[in-house]
Amino acid sequence: MAEVLRSYKGSRPKLGDRVMVDATSVIIGDVDLADDVSIWPLVAIRGDVNHVVIGCRSNVQDGSVLHVTHQSPHNPEGYPLIIGEDVTVGHKAMLHGCTVGNRVLVGMGSIVLDGAVIEDDVMIGAGSLVPPGKRLESGYLYLGSPVKQARELTTEELAGLIYSANNYVKWKDDYLSGEDK
Repeated sequence: MAEVLRSYKGSRPKLGDRVMVDATSVIIGDVDLADDVSIWPLVAIRGDVNHVVIGCRSNVQDGSVLHVTHQSPHNPEGYPLIIGEDVTVGHKAMLHGCTVGNRVLVGMGSIVLDGAVIEDDVMIGAGSLVPPGKRLESGYLYLGSPVKQARELTTEELAGLIYSANNYVKWKDDYLSGEDK
C-alpha cells in the first residue's frame, strides 16, 4: 500500500495531537494539520507548490481534493490553502488556493477556487461554486453556481456549525480508539 503521508522537496506533512488520517487518503508536502483534525477516506491534500494549513477540530470528508496555487510573475505569492478551526468540508468538495475562516460549512460537492476568502461563520450550500477572488461575508448562507448570498444564518444554524465540527471530533475519536461501536 502507498504511503499516506509523503514528502515533497524536503517538506513532510506535520500532524498535531489526536489527528486521524484515513489509510486511503494521501497528504503530500507542506501540510500542517492542527489538533483533532480528521481526514476521511479518499481525500487528497497536496501541499507541493505552496502550503496547506488546517485548523483545530476541522474535518475533511470523503473524496475531497485540496490543493494550492504556485507562485508566478503575475501572482508572486501564489495562493496557499488556509482552513480555520471548526470547519466542516463536506464529501467530494474541492478547495484550491483559498482561505476559509472559522466555523464554516463547505457543502458536499462544492468548489472554492483560487484567492477566494470565506469569512467566519458561513455556510456554503451543496454543489456551489465560489469563483476566484470572491469574498463570502460572515453570517450568511451562500448557494449556487456561482454562489450568491441567500440569507442570514439563523441562531440554530450558527450553533450547528460548532455541532458539526464537534460531532466529527467525536467520530474521529471513536475511529482512533479502534473499538467497533
